[in-house]
Amino acid sequence: MAISSSFPFLPFCLLLWAFTVYANGCYTSIISFGDSLADTGNLKQLVAKSNGRPPHFMYPPYGETFFHNPTGRCSNGRLIIDFLAENLGMSLIPPYESVKSSMEVIEKGQGVNFAVAGATALDSAFHEAQGVYNAYTNASLNVQLGWFKRSLPAICGNPSDCKNWIKKSLILMGEIGGNDYNHPVIAGKSLEELKSYVPLVINIIISAVTELIELGAETLVVPGNLPIGCSAAYLTIYYGAQKDEYDNATGCLIKLNKFAECHNELLQTELNRIRELHPNVNVIYADYYNAAMQFFQSPEKYGFTNGALTACCGGGGPYNYNRSVACGYPLSTSCSQPETYANWDGLHLTEAAYQVIYKSLFQGTYTTPRFNSVCPTSMVQAKDASSSSVQSF
Repeated sequence: MAISSSFPFLPFCLLLWAFTVYANGCYTSIISFGDSLADTGNLKQLVAKSNGRPPHFMYPPYGETFFHNPTGRCSNGRLIIDFLAENLGMSLIPPYESVKSSMEVIEKGQGVNFAVAGATALDSAFHEAQGVYNAYTNASLNVQLGWFKRSLPAICGNPSDCKNWIKKSLILMGEIGGNDYNHPVIAGKSLEELKSYVPLVINIIISAVTELIELGAETLVVPGNLPIGCSAAYLTIYYGAQKDEYDNATGCLIKLNKFAECHNELLQTELNRIRELHPNVNVIYADYYNAAMQFFQSPEKYGFTNGALTACCGGGGPYNYNRSVACGYPLSTSCSQPETYANWDGLHLTEAAYQVIYKSLFQGTYTTPRFNSVCPTSMVQAKDASSSSVQSF
């Protein structure tokens, strides 16, 4: 009788436990590196401090959907890192440049974001030697990692405490590496030439992952590249290609997507080697490519009734992408319903598209190993974004 009388309380106990997991998350903080797919305001802060000319994504309509003003995010609203933070019960992760002079936000366990829009994995010196100059930033992955290491004493004090803090943090490694191909393509480099970059890019990512593990990291999410052959920017650059170069099912450029797959396959091979060397570390591959391919293959299924290839905001042309009239500049135009578009400005996606990718990765099957097996977020009801604690950075 004692056992049966206590049984009705079991679901309540499970619910209480689940709420605790949700409220506190599986990690004390998020530490992020990367480029414009993850930057929550670092480049905006860097430009302001240098009195440089603000890039186009620092003007409306960027940020219009959720923040109602430009925050430095390259989208109309939230990014994957924002959805992840919200659903782990955290406030949005602040950019390093907004908190580096006062670390109290990080000390409370919120985490910090080192990602910078335009950043590359390879250092700027490599690209400059190839005749490619980054107009946005020289904050490569190694530079970001340097910022992180130099900030540790202010965040967590002594090496032992820092190792413990990093151990309890979720490390997001980008996406990073896409701009190592984007910048050269825009500069006129051939795809054949870029193939030689792939092992170099992967080596830098793997070196950073290894160094973070040595510093104490036990859970790292390492994204692959998106299907760049479906990007409005690339489709415009290669506009006029032969008919057989396009995928009939999606309209994407086959050779560019195969290039992205080559990057992703090599990355996964190297991540497997790290897993063998560090069996107690959760090294999670995030399959951005196939998570995104879902809506490129079936846009209307995900609410993208205006398609997945044409940009919502841009300067005209077959895909509404024009490098001379970028989204945010006076002559550009923006759609009235960005939630019906997957592509935001040619190179970046809409908040709605990022949410699909987020759910596919962190609540679905598009990570290896499954993120849900490491952090059981699927056991917790997703939090209503409107009720989350949000601080705009």
